[in-house]
Amino acid sequence: MGYLTLAGAIAAEVTATTAMKYSHGFSRLGPSLVTALGYLVSFLLLAQTLKTVQIGTAYAIWSGVGTAAIAVLGLLLFGEGLDAVKVAGILLIIGGVVVLNLGGTSH
Repeated sequence: MGYLTLAGAIAAEVTATTAMKYSHGFSRLGPSLVTALGYLVSFLLLAQTLKTVQIGTAYAIWSGVGTAAIAVLGLLLFGEGLDAVKVAGILLIIGGVVVLNLGGTSH
């Protein structure tokens, strides 16, 4: 169940961050409200996740997957460029999350 709530937290955070771009500095009400609600839901779900998933693992996945997803959405929705440095950065993020997960589940 922890990883399901974590997936929801990531989805809410990515939605909020994307909406923030569309809010144009919080000058548009609709996207601004989606941003605020998205971050609230994300933190609530992340807090629930931490009941069953280790904090280091949960945060690494939440921030890493969210960062990689936003980088991809930047390419797809906003025409941001992609170069070897960005690809390397995304791969390093994914690699870091994998390494942290391989570290085990000891308490």
